[in-house]
Amino acid sequence: MRIRFTAALLAGTMLAFGPATMTQAQTTPAAAPAQPARYTAQQFFETTSYGMAAADGIAFSSDGRSLLISSDRSGVFNVYALPVAGGEPVQITRSTTNANMAVSYFPNDDRLLFTADQGGNELNHLYVRLPDGTERDLTPGENLKATFHSWSADGRTFYVSTNERDPQAFDVYAYDAASYERRMIFRNPGGFYPGEITQDGRYISLVKPNTSADSDVYLAEAGSEAAPRHVTPHQGNVAFSTYGFTPDSRSLVYATNETSEFDQAWTYDVAGGERRPLVQADWDVTAIAFSSSGRYRVQAINADASTRLTITDTRTDRPVTLAGVPEGDLGGVRFSRDERRVAFTVMSDTSPTDIFITDLATGQAQRMTRALNPAIDESQLVEASVARFRSYDGLEVPGILYRPREASAGRPVPAIVLVHGGPGGQSRRGYSAMTQHLVNHGYAVYAINNRGSSGYGKTFFHMDDRRHGDVDLRDVIAARDWLAGQDWISDRVAVMGGSYGGYMTAAAMAFYPTTFDAGIDIFGVTNWVRTLESIPAWWGAQRAALYDEMGDPANDATRHRAISPLFHANRIQRPMLVIQGANDPRVLQVESDELVAAIRANNVPVDYVVFPDEGHGFLRKQNRIDASEAYLRFLNQYLRR
Repeated sequence: MRIRFTAALLAGTMLAFGPATMTQAQTTPAAAPAQPARYTAQQFFETTSYGMAAADGIAFSSDGRSLLISSDRSGVFNVYALPVAGGEPVQITRSTTNANMAVSYFPNDDRLLFTADQGGNELNHLYVRLPDGTERDLTPGENLKATFHSWSADGRTFYVSTNERDPQAFDVYAYDAASYERRMIFRNPGGFYPGEITQDGRYISLVKPNTSADSDVYLAEAGSEAAPRHVTPHQGNVAFSTYGFTPDSRSLVYATNETSEFDQAWTYDVAGGERRPLVQADWDVTAIAFSSSGRYRVQAINADASTRLTITDTRTDRPVTLAGVPEGDLGGVRFSRDERRVAFTVMSDTSPTDIFITDLATGQAQRMTRALNPAIDESQLVEASVARFRSYDGLEVPGILYRPREASAGRPVPAIVLVHGGPGGQSRRGYSAMTQHLVNHGYAVYAINNRGSSGYGKTFFHMDDRRHGDVDLRDVIAARDWLAGQDWISDRVAVMGGSYGGYMTAAAMAFYPTTFDAGIDIFGVTNWVRTLESIPAWWGAQRAALYDEMGDPANDATRHRAISPLFHANRIQRPMLVIQGANDPRVLQVESDELVAAIRANNVPVDYVVFPDEGHGFLRKQNRIDASEAYLRFLNQYLRR
């Protein structure tokens, strides 16, 4: 359970393959290529999204013939069975409103588990679907959030946490797989986030955030009233979290940055307490997982905004060689129960996530899906590069740069500084229909990883603590100047972002009112005083870590007001587009309502789009299309001359 204890307001990271670091001197080509084919937002979003069942669920059906996946083929995410032998996915759930996401097959029959919230409110419940199509809510109740954890080794029990008893604390329950009766196996005293559970059902891993830079790992014995065992006593600020247990239930695999700038993987012997390094790298180790017998170990490393994933055969200590797999980031690895096959996803800058299945005896992969709309010629899309620049104080700041094919010194194009969510998120290589749509229509996009972003070490990550809207915002301003200095970019530059990136957009427009020519605020925070006071109860202990990073509203309301664009909206001079979900539990609609009203009072152009059936982000394909069309119309109006 890898938890980064920051605001994490918008999780939209992208995966891709093999970045090539770019310097400013490398950004000018010898000649301008021809005008590329143009595609509409609808064509880009007719791309189909695919996702795997839960990491600790059972992805392959009991007969081995189907793979459980999620997809938005119907326009709304639903659960599908993907035939292993090949063929079209078979739709299982048929929601036309709420997104239904695949969790797990049952071990010995055709029942399955899936999760859904209500209109994007993030209060997920866990459902069972029977072979006859009957669906049952296993976690009924109002204002509760439920999370599936895993199965026991014998398949008779599955584990679920909910905050129904206390909105701020998640308790863990063991569910009988036959009767769905349950019993509490961990009563959370508060402050802990339950993670993985050993296959023998004896131990539960817990993460306790102390501050934004400091956290601990504990072990609780299931069903015991004894206090959890402290696994990670330490001095100073060290971030600990967990990846999971080894399949024999003997060791906990955990993450620590105690000896490095980056998260490294260590093991903790449950019986004896010994600790040993498992995977060490020059970047964050983001995932460690095992096949059910432990024969195969999966490890993933976040290397300069791309994922390096390796599947190792522990019997030989050699990596598995995969044949027939295109270049791209691998993820979502799921093993069949007999460990003869492995399913995984692949995504690149120009190709969305597709699913592959490999026979582990031969290593030969079979492509199971083709997500990219066949109406789009992939060769017309743009590969990204990692590009770095020196910010206002000399700090090197990385980002992901997308250059339109037609851009040249003789034909400069307008640009967009795209700011990720968080604070503490990361812009990554990989396919984005939104970004490719903008680039395809002649806009350069620079997805900045300003100071405070994850993935570049703990020092870089904490550079903006309690200085949000200041040092990180000045990186965004500096990025504009760096972009405009490229001879293939015009002097017309916009700023755009979602969630925390939406905040940065509004802040740039308010505090640097003549720097950008336009701004697009997507679900952005505008009033930190209100936002921090209205953090959902289920954030629990994470709220304290957020307050440590952003400041406690009880003590820092004056600073929060000073950095909130809403209270300085009278300074906004350039046009804005504001996007909002009516059901957003994190950034309430009133924030955007008030910002729009304030901008209009300035007699400044502002477009406002509210989606009545979305929360904090987009789950419906048509809404993504409508939003992207709005982005392009707005930019064409205010950035084109």
